[in-house]
Amino acid sequence: MAALGWLTPRRRSATARSVLAGEAAAEAARKSSQEQETAEALGTPATLELLEALEGPEAAPPTAEPEFPVAGDDRAAAFFDLDNTVMQGAALFHFGRGLYKRQFFQRRELARFAWQQAWFRLAGIEDPEHMQDARDSALSIVKGHRVSELMSIGEEIYDEYLADRIWPGTRALAQAHLDAGQKVWLVTAAPVETATIIARRLGLTGALGTVAESVDGVYTGKLVGEPLHGPAKAEAVRALAAAEGLDLGRCAAYSDSHNDIPMLSLVGHPYAINPDAKLRRYARQREWRLRDYRTARKAAKVGIPAAAGVGAIAGGTAAAVALHRRRR
Repeated sequence: MAALGWLTPRRRSATARSVLAGEAAAEAARKSSQEQETAEALGTPATLELLEALEGPEAAPPTAEPEFPVAGDDRAAAFFDLDNTVMQGAALFHFGRGLYKRQFFQRRELARFAWQQAWFRLAGIEDPEHMQDARDSALSIVKGHRVSELMSIGEEIYDEYLADRIWPGTRALAQAHLDAGQKVWLVTAAPVETATIIARRLGLTGALGTVAESVDGVYTGKLVGEPLHGPAKAEAVRALAAAEGLDLGRCAAYSDSHNDIPMLSLVGHPYAINPDAKLRRYARQREWRLRDYRTARKAAKVGIPAAAGVGAIAGGTAAAVALHRRRR
């Protein structure tokens, strides 16, 4: 698993480091996807989770716009943000829990991750100090470890903590694009290895994520460019589209966060999924499509995810306490 980094949530122009991060993410995503295709061609397909029968209005495939996605349009693709769009909460927190369980770091570091997760779910925003802290912590944790080791552990952690946190409605949207013959990519500030595992387990094409430097298969504790966040996500999508021959005007993008407005603005079909307050306002002003898979009562509190409130804080901090007690 690579390191996760975050940037301040305000919008800004893409910098050289954003471009570098985006191009690195696109290159890593295409390489991973090509390796997967080769493995399948040789008769060794990766383990995929079959899409379960989805019930209820929030899990139904999109029916309001029957003309989209367009079947057979191989110049179109879909790009999905991960945290609070495809899954509930932040992927890094749950991978941190798994690494703590395997004694990669101490209890006080897990408690800090738990607080950051609770804040993220309560406020529906990404605090820059928390993001910087999470990035630095993750870099120090993985430094000196082999990429293959973290990938193997990541598979286990997905089963332990993430499999039950996928939003059925968003997953159905992704499946609609796959059924139409289009490629579907995750685009996230989470480590590219983490994102790739999640994408593979959901049957998606691949993932664009933050790329951590490695030498001879060992993490150095440095990033390539900067975290794939905000403008860097847009640069990654732009680079991948150029490499894949996609027409961005025919592509779709999905996110919950106003930080992803640069990415959403690139495509012809932007969707606000479980949107925070700023994205909801922005999307309504531009008549973007909105979908909310949280409960009606909590979704009504604009900008506050469905798991917010006292329960989120209790759940986040309880994770550290419970794991500590279990170890004792």
